[in-house]
Amino acid sequence: MRILVKAKPRSKVEKVERVGQPTLDLGDKKTELVVYKVSVKEPLVDGRANEAVVKALAKYFDVAISNVRLVSGETSRQKIFEIS
Repeated sequence: MRILVKAKPRSKVEKVERVGQPTLDLGDKKTELVVYKVSVKEPLVDGRANEAVVKALAKYFDVAISNVRLVSGETSRQKIFEIS
């Protein structure tokens, strides 16, 4: 499953919350992605915030860290992740 994540680094509290389900135009087809807001304590330094988001999502979905993959948005606050 693919999800859209709005990352919030340098947060006081780490949490994952579902916030909606928009329709996105991804080229030749439209798709619906569930949107999550993920707050992490790590700063935007050397990918530490991305690693913290992956760990938070793995814990939230109760899957191994290796089953959470960043598809796009490595340097953006809006990211697409694939959970398998």
